[in-house]
Amino acid sequence: MIANHRMSVIIPAHDEEAVIGRLLARLIDGDPDERLELVVVANGCADATAAVAASVAPRVRVVEIPTASKPAALNAGDAAASAFPRAYVDADVRVEAHALLAVAELMEQDSGVLAAAPSLAIDLSRASLAVRLHYRIWAHSDYRRESHIGSGVYVLSRAGRARFGAFPSIIADDRYVQQLFDPAERRTVPDHTFSISAPATLDAEIARATRIAAGNAELERTGLVRPGASTAHSAHSLLRRIARHPRLWPALVVYGYGKAVPRLRARRRVQAGLPVLWSRDESSRV
Repeated sequence: MIANHRMSVIIPAHDEEAVIGRLLARLIDGDPDERLELVVVANGCADATAAVAASVAPRVRVVEIPTASKPAALNAGDAAASAFPRAYVDADVRVEAHALLAVAELMEQDSGVLAAAPSLAIDLSRASLAVRLHYRIWAHSDYRRESHIGSGVYVLSRAGRARFGAFPSIIADDRYVQQLFDPAERRTVPDHTFSISAPATLDAEIARATRIAAGNAELERTGLVRPGASTAHSAHSLLRRIARHPRLWPALVVYGYGKAVPRLRARRRVQAGLPVLWSRDESSRV
């Protein structure tokens, strides 16, 4: 195994035996020279995640921790990794080695880029019509249009990772990391992408969005995020864009429902004092 890797890839994995092999195979097939240091952190697994990951190739380093916690897994991965830049990759995404290495090259060329990612693509092949309509509007949102990191993959330079200490015990790690950097300090690489599968049904999308809304509320409640653009401002900007495209108006109804219901459910959880629990969409892991 090469001692000096070009970048480290940390993959937190909780009961991901169905998808972890797919991700690792993609990364290894595109990186025969072992420029990527691959660290899988199996956290609190009740399945064969660790065994599947270890069986893919000897170069995969598997770290096992007893606690089912993504932040704990990210911290354990940091302790095991040796190289920078450092990519944090969810087990269910699809990303190629060349996409991550392109981000590393960008950071080598421009030291002002502290956080970056390939561009996000949404796989709608298994999604229902309602979900496809939802994402037609989402594609025009401020979140989608601005250079953002997260949603399954983000890469930090050495200086970027030094911006904070251990990952806090929160759900929305991607938003927490993104807001630590000004827009000029983060970048997406347009010529390289990673993809995630959209939930198959609108109910599954709403459940996913509820978890995200609850995680964001947790960040705001604990003071871990800086004040940003208001939700009302973002919604107004989106409406102005959609107003110019009448063919999108029917989809706006679905999108509005898919945004309002999760926020209402998350608010009710917060008001009831219920804990913010990690959940995931199983429909996209088929």
